[in-house]
Amino acid sequence: MENVYQEIQAQARTAAEELLAASGLRPGDLFVVGCSSSEITGGQIGKASSLETAQAVFQGIYPVLEERGIFLAAQCCEHLNRALILEAEGAERYGYDPVSVRPQPKAGGSFATAAWEAFRHPVAVEHIRAHGGMDIGGTLIGMHLRDVAVPVRLSLDHIGQALLLCARTRPKFIGGSRACYEGESR
Repeated sequence: MENVYQEIQAQARTAAEELLAASGLRPGDLFVVGCSSSEITGGQIGKASSLETAQAVFQGIYPVLEERGIFLAAQCCEHLNRALILEAEGAERYGYDPVSVRPQPKAGGSFATAAWEAFRHPVAVEHIRAHGGMDIGGTLIGMHLRDVAVPVRLSLDHIGQALLLCARTRPKFIGGSRACYEGESR
């Protein structure tokens, strides 16, 4: 079983590295991850939660973000209304008010629980506007992305057995045909 977790961790790391290379995220930006450990292991979302699987995904993604100074926001499951777990510093930087809840594998999800346990000063918030993110297993992260989300294709489209969808965001183009735009990626 250890080899399975190592493979999941390696897939998650590769996905995070490729998405960051394609997205142009900068230090201080927000990166949302929705993760169904059930889907990764071949189960149905919300029916076969695995803390060990979620920890493997977290251990693949978090160091990649942390070394670049990017804040990870771990999306909770629908039982906590898709609240997010992030470091208090990130919540304070963006003016997000903490709410009183602590995730657990069956109420919040295994990935959010893994983040809560690993972060130095975890808090839960209700909403964010992330600069990019990963949806592992159909967790619907779109509600937590900035207004213009752009799909990003990676060299892999699954982590374990879960479908992987990624996005970056960009500013809106406004002003019509006579407008000039500065850079498209931010």
